[in-house]
Amino acid sequence: MQVQDLMTDALVTIKPVDSVRTALLRMEDQEIRHLPVVEGKQLIGMVSDRDLREYRLPVMEELDNPEYADDLLETPVSEVMNANLVTLDPGESLKTAIDLMLEYGVGALPVVDRRGDELVGIVSYVDLLKHVRSLLD
Repeated sequence: MQVQDLMTDALVTIKPVDSVRTALLRMEDQEIRHLPVVEGKQLIGMVSDRDLREYRLPVMEELDNPEYADDLLETPVSEVMNANLVTLDPGESLKTAIDLMLEYGVGALPVVDRRGDELVGIVSYVDLLKHVRSLLD
């Protein structure tokens, strides 16, 4: 089975100029943990709920200074995203996806069509677990 058979291609993305607040709300609204950061269809980064939790810690410590906390939430996603990406090609195997997730300690990998260098999907550990679960039925 290949990555393209399991990936989510109905992508929820965010722009690098969007705020941390927007990213948090989008993740909450869509019940997702990873947002590809795109300019057009070009992938430039990823932001995860873990990235945002780590970034928000200072906000929680600054509750006595609401203006500072609000400023932090208006920080552009480009300042907290991970730009050092590991990506997959749609034709790669699920084994490769799992190996890369384990090697790099990530919960999701963007899927990029190398011909056009275009983001075409995302595969997460949840996608992989759902597939394994279906095999056990």
